[in-house]
Amino acid sequence: MAASDGSRDGQDSILEPLCFPEQPADSSRAPSLQRPSAELLVCLFCSDSVPLQQKDVLLKHLLLEHKMVIADVKLIADLPKYMLYWKGRFLEQPVTDFCSVIKTNSTGPAEKQEDYFLLCDVLPEDRLFREKLQQKRLEEVLEQQQRERDDSSFHRLCMFCSEEFTGNRSSLLNHMAREHSFSIGLPDNIVYCNEFLDTLQSKLDNLQCLYCEKTFRDKTTLKDHMRKKAHRRINANNREYDRFYVINYLELGKTWEEVQSEDDRDLVDNEDDDWSDWQAHPVSAVCLFCDHQSETMDQIYTHMKEAHGFDLHKLRTELNLRFYQQVKLVNFIRRQIHQSRCYGCQEKFDSCASVLHHIMAEGHVMKLPDMSTWDQPQYYFPTYENDALLCTLSDSDEDEGNETSHGEDVPVIAEDISSLRALKQTSVLNQLLKSRSSCS
Repeated sequence: MAASDGSRDGQDSILEPLCFPEQPADSSRAPSLQRPSAELLVCLFCSDSVPLQQKDVLLKHLLLEHKMVIADVKLIADLPKYMLYWKGRFLEQPVTDFCSVIKTNSTGPAEKQEDYFLLCDVLPEDRLFREKLQQKRLEEVLEQQQRERDDSSFHRLCMFCSEEFTGNRSSLLNHMAREHSFSIGLPDNIVYCNEFLDTLQSKLDNLQCLYCEKTFRDKTTLKDHMRKKAHRRINANNREYDRFYVINYLELGKTWEEVQSEDDRDLVDNEDDDWSDWQAHPVSAVCLFCDHQSETMDQIYTHMKEAHGFDLHKLRTELNLRFYQQVKLVNFIRRQIHQSRCYGCQEKFDSCASVLHHIMAEGHVMKLPDMSTWDQPQYYFPTYENDALLCTLSDSDEDEGNETSHGEDVPVIAEDISSLRALKQTSVLNQLLKSRSSCS
């Protein structure tokens, strides 16, 4: 879901959870399946419209001007049709008939409270329409793939040896895999093959390595680099390639790189699944104040204490913070620093570097504003969706007892779209809606 502070200042608005790099450089998880298009996105409430490529502009407009948030925008198969559909429905019935209402600053003065509207697939009508759009997109992609399979007019040169291939695309793809150890996957896994090859050829023409994506001074240097470094492969973190793999259209949240190493000959039913070679990726938590990452929570807490003078354990003890209050505090600090604002004195700066210098110089590291400032419902939502720090916050026995007595049983998770079914069942928003319905 998109997160917002309720501010009218566009620079202070976060349209959706941010994402830490998983390593020094990585890109977003969600597959990018949008093809270049001249279609327009229309506002749900007024006459404004923007090209599809500028969807973030319209989402910002909806948030700031109409207090409307659309959940999981990246998972909507055909966003222009989705917007047109709901624009028509909102003309027929009030928006409150379809959308959940989330009140910000709920414990503050009435004049500072604002209502935001959430349109998400918790609503059966929305879920069914999203599924319909997804099904239509899948049918179009499969039809395109079948045309490419049957196409005998394919004609192209190999990117590495300039050998000419005609007939079916599989002859070229198999040649590059066999003779040049360059595989983009099995031919039956690929769609929009010509566009895919054009994209790769364009990178090579621009003297860019396909794996590390560095640019070189001439073709000879580039070829030597790709051969010596074994870089004759595709960068698995480049989401530009997602739309060329059919699997991304079959199952939301599943990425193309899982297909790259597939071999259909090995896809046989096996009732005795062997999980012995499964390896979990280590947790990588990011410091609140810099880009430092640690694989254990003890290491990241020690780093924040020694390098920045920030002691989260001390704050938890002194303020008697329950688990969900710690979650809100971490999300609050993350958001303030992202917006270049000192969380202690609320002074605004031009950059994150400036605000961090101010926090250290003025001794504001352990200075928190009044609890009513950050102990707010909007800080249930993670500022960074893959924030491992949230998953390891400690909770004492006394806190667990307090949690029961205070009734704060809303689970707070970093909403990972790779498990969409679980997200629908356990989403924070879903729980908030249930609580709101039971209260009314």
